[in-house]
Amino acid sequence: MIDKTVETNIVRLVGKVASERTFSHEMYGEGFYNLDIEVPRLSDSVDILPITVSERLMVDVDLSIGQYVIIEGQLRSYNRYIDNSNRLVLTIFIKEIYIPEEEELEEALRKPNEIYLDGYICKKPIYRTTPFGREITDVLIAVNRSYNKSDYIPSIAWGRNARFCEKMLVGDHIKLWGRIQSREYQKKLSNGEVEKRTAFEVSVSKLEYVENDNNRLELCEEEA
Repeated sequence: MIDKTVETNIVRLVGKVASERTFSHEMYGEGFYNLDIEVPRLSDSVDILPITVSERLMVDVDLSIGQYVIIEGQLRSYNRYIDNSNRLVLTIFIKEIYIPEEEELEEALRKPNEIYLDGYICKKPIYRTTPFGREITDVLIAVNRSYNKSDYIPSIAWGRNARFCEKMLVGDHIKLWGRIQSREYQKKLSNGEVEKRTAFEVSVSKLEYVENDNNRLELCEEEA
């Protein structure tokens, strides 16, 4: 399904409702709500992911805590002013949400967390290694959407993909497939206190470099 699409930002999740819904905002008379979804990993752990859903999509859909749902939508970003600084906030904007039949749920849980992005490198990739020797490259992807807007998606590539992404330039066009993950980390505040926070990012399983639509050669010529 994801590989054949011509869209640039597609998310498909299967998981359990993990929180009560809270009002987010209203646009053109349509109300939107936030809630969390618990999505299983193959490693038996879970990711708790934020979603934003229209009140019109929630009609006749039981979103009580513990209910399994299937979701299709997009991973979107926006800036929020928090603690005297701008912070990039991610949410999964829902286009479709429904309760699956038991047979469909069993099949869907084999691949509970899928995302496809088609975008451009918008920040110099950062290569690093973990204390256990795993290679990681942090990549920020700008994905265009309607009305001249873009979503900025933090992504992590591993192993040989990490080494490949390390050499990419700002403006390079890539397509990637993976999953959305939540990750807790400790943030040291200016007053010396340590605050626990959660980051959301795309863990890349496969990527494709679009060779005929990038500025790599142009930038290399300028640097030469």
